[in-house]
Amino acid sequence: MLKIEYFTLNFGPQHPAAHGVLRLILFMSGEVIKKADPHIGLLHRGTEKLIEHKTFLQSIPYFARLDYVSTIAQEHVFCLVIEHFLSLEVLFRNSLIRIIFLELTRILNHLLALTTHALDVGAMTPFLWGFEEREKILEFFERVSGARLHTTIFRFGGIQCDINNDFFIDVFNFVLFFSKRLNELEELLSASRIWKERLINIGNVSLANALKFSFTGPLLRGSGMLWDLRKILKYELYENFFFKIPFGLRGDCYDRYLIRLEEMYQSIVILVQVLSFLLYENTYYSNVMLIKDIQQDYRIELPAKNITKYSMEELISHFKLYTEGFSLDLEEFYYAAEAPKGEFGVYLETDGSNKAYRCKIRAPGFFSFARVKFHGL
Repeated sequence: MLKIEYFTLNFGPQHPAAHGVLRLILFMSGEVIKKADPHIGLLHRGTEKLIEHKTFLQSIPYFARLDYVSTIAQEHVFCLVIEHFLSLEVLFRNSLIRIIFLELTRILNHLLALTTHALDVGAMTPFLWGFEEREKILEFFERVSGARLHTTIFRFGGIQCDINNDFFIDVFNFVLFFSKRLNELEELLSASRIWKERLINIGNVSLANALKFSFTGPLLRGSGMLWDLRKILKYELYENFFFKIPFGLRGDCYDRYLIRLEEMYQSIVILVQVLSFLLYENTYYSNVMLIKDIQQDYRIELPAKNITKYSMEELISHFKLYTEGFSLDLEEFYYAAEAPKGEFGVYLETDGSNKAYRCKIRAPGFFSFARVKFHGL
């Protein structure tokens, strides 16, 4: 009797999304993966415990370091949680600027996923083209924050500083050119015979299995689920702008490639609408926000452009805010947003102090790795 034994391949430890270590033990039949045993323990880096020992404002940079390719989207969710705790209303202009950076981050993430995927299959040109565009986006981040990856430009109730119209014009010109480069990438890959043979009917995931394995984001939409938290939760101002939600039919690698490609097109659609409003329909005004009725009558001021104009009492209040932080009442809350890889959520429990009593982060892909163990997709 013929007995078939699978070939075992140790894949990793490797660095998904540039940070965090993942090891996969693959059971291969030729070049087809039959089963996978993910070792996800190395993805834990104690971030949640670190946040529990820092003030809320000091905790923002930790979220940027969870995934180096989705930094802004992650710190945004933590800001949303605190804003719901304090019932803070974000200024209309600030929310528009947030959407610009969130969609640029989505493009930044999908470009890395798409171009490195093509590189693994054997196509080097998309990698070179895509990383040239990623460099332009990183330069936009650097212009605003001084950092390329760990920007930390979001703050509770708004953003770090206001941005002039010259920046918006440059982003608008980039978006118009990037749409043409995206067309070139699509022409190079979508109809390629080699690309289709490597992706179509490979890694098929049914909708039932996608839900079973806690898929979110492009993975869930690739399996046919019309699900996008930007449409469902309607956070920021996404409900005021038109964009489509792409979804797949087969749930294979080719569908997931098309999903990410179309999401970049839809990000362009959103950016054009937001930038058009900022440049042609809205007037420029200061970003300074005064948020009162926080614990001990603290005052959040974003930003203190000319600090000499404030009184000594206001300077002391500003200093105490940034050193001691502010306290939150005893409560628990969870909020999530549509990060580039899927649902990124933060559960926060407070005990009345200036630090989180408990913080639990729901990463988009962590639960999928945990549940897919020894299951052939």
